[in-house]
Amino acid sequence: MKPGKELLFLALGGSGEIGMNVNLYGCNGKWLMVDLGMTFADAHYPGVDLVFADLSFIEERQKDLLGVVLTHAHEDHIGAVPYFALELGVPLYATPFTARLVQEKLNEAGIAKQVDLKMVPNDSSLSIGPFDIRYVPLAHSIAEGNALVIDTPYGRIFHTGDWKLDDEPLIGVPATADELTEIGEEGVLALVCDSTNVFNPKASGSEGAVREGLLEMVGGLAGKRVVVTTFASNVARLQTLAEVAEATGRKLCVAGRSLDRIIGVAKASGYLKSFPETVSMDEAMDLPRGQVLVMATGGQGEARAALARIAGDSHPIKLDKGDAVLFSSRQIPGNEIAIGRIQNQLAEKGVEILTDRQGMIHVSGHPGRPELAALYSWIKPQMLVPVHGELRHMAEQARFGKAEGIKRTIVQKNGDLVRLAPDGPHKITSVRNGRLVLDGDIISPADGGTLNARRKLAENGMVTAALAVSRDGKLASKVEIAALGLPLEEDMDDFITEAQADVQKAVLAIKGDKKRDREAIAETVRLTVRRAAQRWSGKKPVVQVMLREG
Repeated sequence: MKPGKELLFLALGGSGEIGMNVNLYGCNGKWLMVDLGMTFADAHYPGVDLVFADLSFIEERQKDLLGVVLTHAHEDHIGAVPYFALELGVPLYATPFTARLVQEKLNEAGIAKQVDLKMVPNDSSLSIGPFDIRYVPLAHSIAEGNALVIDTPYGRIFHTGDWKLDDEPLIGVPATADELTEIGEEGVLALVCDSTNVFNPKASGSEGAVREGLLEMVGGLAGKRVVVTTFASNVARLQTLAEVAEATGRKLCVAGRSLDRIIGVAKASGYLKSFPETVSMDEAMDLPRGQVLVMATGGQGEARAALARIAGDSHPIKLDKGDAVLFSSRQIPGNEIAIGRIQNQLAEKGVEILTDRQGMIHVSGHPGRPELAALYSWIKPQMLVPVHGELRHMAEQARFGKAEGIKRTIVQKNGDLVRLAPDGPHKITSVRNGRLVLDGDIISPADGGTLNARRKLAENGMVTAALAVSRDGKLASKVEIAALGLPLEEDMDDFITEAQADVQKAVLAIKGDKKRDREAIAETVRLTVRRAAQRWSGKKPVVQVMLREG
């Protein structure tokens, strides 16, 4: 599919899910990619940490891809860059804070010299083929969140990226209502918009309000050692915590390598200018309990992060009865069990656990309905294309947009090729899309045989049967059987004895030419062992047959 004299939109990731954002715009024979993100694996992908969008569609059209424009530095927007940038072979564009974090990723991957990363000044414009692009700063839970105004011969796109409205953002200067209204008055064909918080009837709230909430909560914990966990990438929150520590007479201690990295990049980008000198973890432990505030990673229950190690007593920072942990972050769906595990460990120590349910100590980085309505009124798009959400979020934003006066909307999902102009929006066709996983050091299909086999092993266990059979089909050895993952425990020996007898009978019962057909013999053994396992355990294990000639 080569774009003609038209404007096309195609999501390969981030539509129908939250995370893994990869969007393509097509025009006059060329493609532009906006963001290249990933997501973290869940229990459906055993043994896997990272999940990526399948980029086969654009990889097959690599010569028509002009570049990758990155809106901001969250992992679901830049996390796949070090894994695919070389293969795509096109320039990457990002504002300074985002570019520095991407540079670190490329350095770690050892490919920095081979990737053309272009640092774009804030509030600047660039031209890439038929696409004229302007960065428009919007508030978000990270420094340099940006929308993109993308002008094409067939109309203007306002691509929001992740955003919110914030009258007191603390970090950065987002575009004003007047500036956004001016963009809308120039004419906007399509608003491609974040759907994450569309069900929230209230505005997301201000970082300034979080500062007041944290100041009040930490101020009420006099004499206690306090740990605050938040998203490392939320530079405004890091500034807030520094100010809270100073205002409450506490020294600031940083626990977590990702926090150290973000603080370094933020300072290099001109942020956190008044960030105080921090104390080491050993120094923090020597201070009176009420004179230290520890900023820690791990609020999502990550097993190797600082908070999990603090809760498990395997970290230099120690907490005792009466100390407090503040969760200044939202609970990402899917992390409830991991977070609960850590909170239970803390509760067992007698540590007080405080979240945004007890006070104003966190606000979302995504827009609620009042913010969406405000943006619609400023941008005045001819059409609305919801993205960045599960289907329920995107369908709801489409309904909300229509109720707010946007006449044309489309609910698309990953792989839907949509023509925006002329005469859009409408779906043209579906293209190949899907998921890839980083499994060890190998990127492979998420629905491939390896993971399917691993899921079966995890669910049902495995049994191996080893035996020798002569050329004329007679059993020539003892049948050796071993089982892993079957819930038999004390009955295991009895199961193995019965399964061995079943296999002997089954091999003897094979007649005719099948007695010399080794594949037929192996399949007979496999089915016999599986039936025995199901009879004893109720499970249908993976059965591996090792057949040798005796």
